[in-house]
Amino acid sequence: MGNSQEPQDFNTSVMPSSLTPVHVAKAADGLNLYDTASHQVSHFVPLKPGEVGIYVCGATVQSSPHIGHIRAAVAFDIVRRWFLKLGYKVTFVRNVTDIDDKILDKAAAAGQRWWARAYYYEREFTEAYNTLGVLTPTVEPRATGHMSDMIDLIQRILDNGHGYVVTDADGKPTGNVYFDVASWPHYGELTHQKQTAEVDEAAAVADRMGPSVDATGDDKYNPVDPADTSPDKHDPRDFALWKAPKDTDPEDARWSTPFGVGRPGWHIECSAMSHRYLGDGFDIHGGGLDLRFPHHENEMAQTRAAGYPSAARWMHSAWVTAKGEKMSKSLGTGLSVPSVLAENSAWVVRYALGSVQYRSMLEWSDQALVEAQAAYDRVSNFIERAGVALGGQPSREEVTGISADALPADFVAAMNDDVNVSGATAAIFTAIRSGNTLLSQLADRADSEAVQAEVRETLLAVRAMLDTLGLDPLAEPWVSAGAAGGASDGTTETPEHAALEALITEQLNARAEARKARDFAKADQIRDTLAEAGITIEDGLQGSTWSLK
Repeated sequence: MGNSQEPQDFNTSVMPSSLTPVHVAKAADGLNLYDTASHQVSHFVPLKPGEVGIYVCGATVQSSPHIGHIRAAVAFDIVRRWFLKLGYKVTFVRNVTDIDDKILDKAAAAGQRWWARAYYYEREFTEAYNTLGVLTPTVEPRATGHMSDMIDLIQRILDNGHGYVVTDADGKPTGNVYFDVASWPHYGELTHQKQTAEVDEAAAVADRMGPSVDATGDDKYNPVDPADTSPDKHDPRDFALWKAPKDTDPEDARWSTPFGVGRPGWHIECSAMSHRYLGDGFDIHGGGLDLRFPHHENEMAQTRAAGYPSAARWMHSAWVTAKGEKMSKSLGTGLSVPSVLAENSAWVVRYALGSVQYRSMLEWSDQALVEAQAAYDRVSNFIERAGVALGGQPSREEVTGISADALPADFVAAMNDDVNVSGATAAIFTAIRSGNTLLSQLADRADSEAVQAEVRETLLAVRAMLDTLGLDPLAEPWVSAGAAGGASDGTTETPEHAALEALITEQLNARAEARKARDFAKADQIRDTLAEAGITIEDGLQGSTWSLK
C-alpha cells in the first residue's frame, strides 16, 4: 500500500498564514464602521492586531440567485477588499444553507432529491459570484457538513439552562428543542427590543423598512417557520434550535440526536459554523438587512447562551428595491442574475450593485444600468488613452501593491467613513478628470516627460482605487470577459478608439477656430452636437479635452 498522508490542519492549509508579516496601513487608524447593535458609527479596532474575522450569511440555495442576493455579496466583498487594502489578514467565512423547509418542499414538488437541488443552485450562486468579481471566501461551509457542531452547541445551551426539549406523553424526546428566551435577559439587544435611548435616523429608517422585533403581524420577507408556531413552546418568543421532521421529509434529511430525530432550526447553523471557523468571538458578522430579525437576534442570543462571545460588530446591507419595494422572489419582483447579465456586462452590473454605500437602499432601474454603463465608458476611455500615451499599462502587481496610505486622500477618507462607496467613486472620477487634462497637455508641454510621469501616477491611482472596489477593468474576471468586461491594456490603440479620437479632434479644432473668430454660435453648436453623442468637453488653459459621459 502507498503512504497515506494526514490532511493538513485547516489553519495552515486554508486560513491566512500566521507566518506572513502584517503591514497594516496608517490609514487603518481612521476606519469607522456602523454597528447595528449600538446604532452608532464607531472606530474599528480588531480583536487581534493585524487580523480581521468576518462571517457573512450566505445563500439558502433553493433556486436561482437574483439581484437582491448578489447585492449583499458585492457589498461585503467591497468591505473585505478595503480591509485587505488596509493591510489586514482577513478570514472571510460565508455559509451555504443547503437544507431547510423551502429546499425540501421545492425539491419534492419538482421530483428532485433535496441535496441534488441544493447543490445545483449552490453552483449557480458560485457562478454568479465569480462572474461579478466577488472574491472566493476563505471557507464556504455547508450546513449539512456541520451537524455535529450544531448538536454540540445545542447541548451546551441545554446544559446552561437556556433551552428545553419537548417530550411526548411517554417522556421520550420528540426532536423539538427550543431556546428559552425568558431565561436570557439579553435577548433583544441587537435589534433594540428594549429601547432605552433615542436612536439615530439611519437606525430609524432601518426599523421602518426592515422586519423588527417591534413589528407585529405577518412578515412577508421572513415567513414564520412552522416549528416556531408549535403550541409546545413555553413562550411565543421561543424559537427552534432543533425540530422534529415533517411526515413528508425524506429519510436522508433526518439526523439522530440525544434529543430526538430531526434537523436543525434555521438559526443554529450560523452560530455553529462561525464558532467552528472563527473561534471564540470575531470582529464582524454581516448579512442582509432582512436578517436582523429574527435570524441574527436569535443567533446572537443562542451563541452567547452557549457560553461563547458573539460578533464584536454587526453590519447589515440594505435591500435592492424596485419602485420602493424590496426585491424578492416571494413578492414576484426578483430579477435573476442570468437575465440581467444577458443584457448588461458583468462590470456594469457590479458597478450598479456597489454604487451606493452598503447601508443605503439601492433602487434598481434601467437608469441605474445606463449610469453604470456611462461610468464604464469614462473609466475605460481614460485607462486606454493613458496606456496609449505611456506605451503600456502598470502591471497588476504594481496596481495591487499600492498601499492604502498611497491612495488619494479623498478616496481613503470616503472608504474609512463606513465604506462610503459614493464618495470613493467621486474621488475616482475626480482623478480621471485630472488625468484627462494631463493627457491633453502632453503634445503642448515642453516638459512632456514630467507630464507623462504625472499621467502614470494618476493612472496607477485610478486603477488601484478601482481595484479596491473590485472594478479594475484590466483585472480578472473582466479581462477574460472580453470587450464588455475590460478596457484595452493600452499597448496598442484600438481601431475604434483611433477613429473616435480623430473625429473628435477635428471637431475640437473646428470649435477652437470658431471661438478664435468669435463665432460663439458655431462653437456652441459643435459642443452641443458632441454632447448629444455622449462626449463631454472640458475647456482649460491648455485647450479643450474630451471624455465619454
